Amino acid sequence: MRWTVHGERTILDTPWVRLRSLDVEQPDGARVAYDVVRLRDLAVATAVDDQQRVLMMWRHRFVTDTWAWELPMGLVEDGESPEAAGARELEEETGYRPEVMRELIYAEPAAGITDSRHFVFRAEGARRVGEPSERNESDRLEWIPLADLPGMIARREIVSSATLVGVMALLLDLRA
Repeated sequence: MRWTVHGERTILDTPWVRLRSLDVEQPDGARVAYDVVRLRDLAVATAVDDQQRVLMMWRHRFVTDTWAWELPMGLVEDGESPEAAGARELEEETGYRPEVMRELIYAEPAAGITDSRHFVFRAEGARRVGEPSERNESDRLEWIPLADLPGMIARREIVSSATLVGVMALLLDLRA
């Protein structure tokens, strides 16, 4: 069943979030206002080394006041490809530059309320090129053994949906 959008009006518009009210017609014919969050695309990088470890950052998220391990990630800038954004974020946040970015998985984490698209890449041949240039992301980086990831997920040491999707896709990718 398809919903029809008849119009859209701005409620809030910031560089980070665009809140919109949509005039929609539901399949049963009812017309309602439906609020949605419009977000920019997100690129995520999973850098794996030859020892079967993934590069992760220990981060504090002030919105939820939680600490957890995350993959390097960030917003895709206007005119930038998701692959380029993933490589840029990896270098800015960790100081590692990939040779190749290979698409690992695509996700829409909350398609009923937001249009956010997550592009997750496997960063191949990542090598250290310097210190991270982004100083507000993390002060702790570690190469985590892939075998440790399931336990970390179970202990809620990995909770970000973009990171969860990325590490689970990475684990599936290794089995193929």
